[in-house]
Amino acid sequence: MSFEQRLQELGLTLPATPRPMANYVPAVATGKLVFSSGQTPTVDGKLTIQGKLGDSVTIEQGQQAARVALLNCLAGVRSVIGSLDEIVRIVKLNGYVASAEGFGAQPQVVNGASLLLEEIFGEAGKHARASLGMAELPGGAPVELELIVEVR
Repeated sequence: MSFEQRLQELGLTLPATPRPMANYVPAVATGKLVFSSGQTPTVDGKLTIQGKLGDSVTIEQGQQAARVALLNCLAGVRSVIGSLDEIVRIVKLNGYVASAEGFGAQPQVVNGASLLLEEIFGEAGKHARASLGMAELPGGAPVELELIVEVR
């Protein structure tokens, strides 16, 4: 089964490529790698949730935000390569989590995106990862993600 078909089977749709908020592009290809720009959990240009983990945002809400941000990353990647079926493997996911003082469960939050990558890409979705706590993220977003993929 193709990755595009798997996305549909899961009942998921990639959004239109998110518009950059400043002077950058949604993704860049070099050699066999595609790097997505950082993406937050936006739908139609609006954040689906704002706040910090460990304060006004629960781990479960953070995981859902990470899933939305991941779909935005994939939309950026697809805008460069044309189809998710060109992906050979997911190389690395970087997750940034807006965290209240004392919050240390960033890996749990980013797992929302990691698990979705494995649901879509199977074995090719297993990846290296970083989960970092941040004082603030753009627009008050609770999560921002970057994705690196290998393509054919």
